Amino acid sequence: QVQLVESGGGSVQAGESLRLSCGTSANIRAANYMGWYRQVPGKEREFVASMRSGGVTDLVNSVKGRFTISGDLVDHTVSLQMNDLKLEDTAVYYCNIRRRGFVTGNYDYWGQGTQVTVSS
Repeated sequence: QVQLVESGGGSVQAGESLRLSCGTSANIRAANYMGWYRQVPGKEREFVASMRSGGVTDLVNSVKGRFTISGDLVDHTVSLQMNDLKLEDTAVYYCNIRRRGFVTGNYDYWGQGTQVTVSS
């Protein structure tokens, strides 16, 4: 079973920054999608940011201008730079790396989650 290893979570004050990282050393084919999601207790997991083949990125409106996603689909590494953090960014953050649409070698892996806590 492939494991994604996340790092970089923690507790910060509003306005500060954190950088989350995620990756795997497993010998798997290049991904065509990498993303970050977050979840707070009692709510569904929500999309935060993604990166697709061709370098196409997408961010949820609430983090545009503050968060940046970057990574390497071949090396299966993805990061989320989070600046100007707000109280409402508090959540457990999960990375997701996928390969879909091929005859073989498709996969969909999730990280274990890392806590981000923003206080005033």
